[in-house]
Amino acid sequence: MFEIVKAGGIVMLPLILCSIVAVAITLERLWTLSGRRVVPEELTDKVWRWVENRSLSDKQIQALQQHSPLGRVLAAGLSNRHRDRVLMMEAIDDAGRHVAHDLERYLGALSTIAAISPLLGLLGTVTGMMRTFKAITVAGVGNPSAMAGGIAEALITTAAGLIVAIPALVAFRYLRARVDGHVIEMEKEALKLVQAIDHATATRPVAAGELEPALEDDDVRAAIA
Repeated sequence: MFEIVKAGGIVMLPLILCSIVAVAITLERLWTLSGRRVVPEELTDKVWRWVENRSLSDKQIQALQQHSPLGRVLAAGLSNRHRDRVLMMEAIDDAGRHVAHDLERYLGALSTIAAISPLLGLLGTVTGMMRTFKAITVAGVGNPSAMAGGIAEALITTAAGLIVAIPALVAFRYLRARVDGHVIEMEKEALKLVQAIDHATATRPVAAGELEPALEDDDVRAAIA
């Protein structure tokens, strides 16, 4: 293996570095983006019971916020449960954007590695061909061994670039799809929480946007009059 790396020339060093970083990012994101860490199944049911029993406290909300990414989103809604629905949804959306950004951490670097690795391989191809033509200039075409080093460098770096880029691209696509799936799942759970709070809380103020449809009803107008 060392002889192959040595034959690939100086371009093999950044390719090896890219491969190490890609593997590290992939393993870290696979661990971080596991379903039980991002969207725990039992968490929403536990929060529902708190809402129904009206047993919520600031300490519970703070613990929920530190529990998981889903907990951060639900905690944002619970912290604004006594405000109108629009403001509560805005708080949930804001927390969701921050959580989604955290879930996508390092994926940009993984995408960059998938993009530049073939280019590094192409660079190695160019430098290898330059060595080959230099050998031809010095020794002529009648000495194949003089050209072998440059040709080997061109082929090895090209192959190495593809070997790094293809798995990195596959990992990036898979992890990005997993992030999107978690975001959709958190949106569903947050909507369930809002509906549970609507059902359990009868004293929350009504937003202006929610009041307008009601004003169109003749019976409601008569009641207000």
